[in-house]
Amino acid sequence: MTTAASHPPTAPLSSAWSALPPEYAIPDHAPSEAEAREYCRRLARSHYENFSVASWFLPERLRQHFFNVYAYCRISDDLGDEVGDTAASLQLLAQWETELNACYDGHPRHPVFVALAETVREFEIPKHEFADLLTAFRQDQSIRRYETFTDLLGYCRYSANPVGHLVLYLCGHRDSGRQMLSDYTCTALQLANFWQDVSADFAKGRIYLPLEDLRRFGVSEDAIRDGKNTSAFCEMISFEVQRAREWFAQGMPLIAKVDRALATDIELFSRGGQEILNAIERQHCAVLGRRPAISKTRKLALVARAALGKLR
Repeated sequence: MTTAASHPPTAPLSSAWSALPPEYAIPDHAPSEAEAREYCRRLARSHYENFSVASWFLPERLRQHFFNVYAYCRISDDLGDEVGDTAASLQLLAQWETELNACYDGHPRHPVFVALAETVREFEIPKHEFADLLTAFRQDQSIRRYETFTDLLGYCRYSANPVGHLVLYLCGHRDSGRQMLSDYTCTALQLANFWQDVSADFAKGRIYLPLEDLRRFGVSEDAIRDGKNTSAFCEMISFEVQRAREWFAQGMPLIAKVDRALATDIELFSRGGQEILNAIERQHCAVLGRRPAISKTRKLALVARAALGKLR
């Protein structure tokens, strides 16, 4: 069971786009394929340092396709999370899905979809893998609480797992066995981010900790709002951290089932997610008001370990 939130007043669609970077808007005319590829490349390289680090290990022939997929995911996420108005976000996501349909029909206008069309054709990626992400971002506009852990996993099915499937498609893997292992890893990464960002999510009106767990450990929403890292709250987060570790462990066999380049990236992200859990534990699971983070030194150590693994 999930809990819906009330809807804030509607903002004009034009002002909704104005809350985002101007280059996100859908242009009147489609750019050239070269311009579209450069758009995605620039967005991926400038917007998210972890993606740039991971891209060091990708085969050259795949990098542009990863840029294209990343650009789609990045803007989709921002349409759902950075507008600040529920109704406007839903309208923008609807426009974005219209462009996704146009991408598959052969006449997109936005540079992301002009570039993505080539990726879709080459790797025969089903449209639902992209559309499922939009389902999650729509869900975020109306559902702000999750009654059970099973409910939360249902959300991760749309918010996280499609990303792993897309990566597998780009690397030539279409089988359900690898997808299932990828789902474990992607869900674990999502859970680690949830436990890391309890305060930030609450500020947006969202609680991803299952309500059944709040009741089990005797934690109130007021305690989260007030930033009280009580012993009961910290005990609950410790429980959730162990839960995420179990999901990471279930996904680790995927590393041995893909080629070395992809295995390096999977290991990097898996161990990076586990380092988030380590950071949570280093501050005794007191995550309210103080977001656990991985130090730059530790990040470099993870990259070095991944690089050495690739050389073996």
